[in-house]
Amino acid sequence: MSDIFKDKVIAITGGTDGIGKALIDALINRGAKIATCGRSQDKLYRLQVQYSNQLIHVVSADVSNEQDCKSFINSTLQTFGGIDFLINNAGISMRALVSDTDLATIKKVMDVNFWGTVYCTKFALNSIIERKGTIVGISSIAGYRGLPGRSGYSASKFAVNGWLEALRTEVMDKGVNVMWVSPGFTTSNIRNVALNNEAKPQGESPMDEDKMMTAEDCAYHIIKAIEKRKRTLVLTFTGKRTVFMNKFFPRWADKLVKKYFFKNGQLVK
Repeated sequence: MSDIFKDKVIAITGGTDGIGKALIDALINRGAKIATCGRSQDKLYRLQVQYSNQLIHVVSADVSNEQDCKSFINSTLQTFGGIDFLINNAGISMRALVSDTDLATIKKVMDVNFWGTVYCTKFALNSIIERKGTIVGISSIAGYRGLPGRSGYSASKFAVNGWLEALRTEVMDKGVNVMWVSPGFTTSNIRNVALNNEAKPQGESPMDEDKMMTAEDCAYHIIKAIEKRKRTLVLTFTGKRTVFMNKFFPRWADKLVKKYFFKNGQLVK
């Protein structure tokens, strides 16, 4: 790997767990200046203590709140003087059938995943254009293929992909790279805090974490893609196969996805 991140300012939303934390661990060891936000004061404090000798700026923020996002970006600009890379990582999932789901569940998922990306990107955009930097959206395979039980999550990731694609086209002549990453199932706290049909955390996840890509491996591939200024990145063989099947054999993909997520007519994953 190159040293393109040395002394660069990288803002990462949702940096206290999972992929976000793995990105911070990797990038701060590459000499980057890190700014991150999260909702847990305790986790932010532990992160700050862990890297007390490095340049890290932590802010308590809920990315579904426009003012929180503005405060996070503005405080990062004031602390470091600019932003070179923005990684929109904060996200929330859901697990409930459409027929059983309160609209509040879908709205909350959209507010965090889509609007959180829009808010932070909009407020950081001028600085990133000035520095000819990179904007990254952590999307999902669900942004290419709607997944049962995750209708709001799929909608939010389709929206993120489309919005970033439009932005990419707008700024492509300004030296800015815009990319989105679609991990497959990754070991993360996102499933344990996924919302149920009543917009409350579901608790235990039915997914088998042992068969998933680790957050550290995911972060490694994301960093490589940023270095190469890729347009998109789809991770895991299952993820690539799903995108391929859905593009060229959509009816077959419908049946395979149905079989994977349901057993005896019940949602099992």
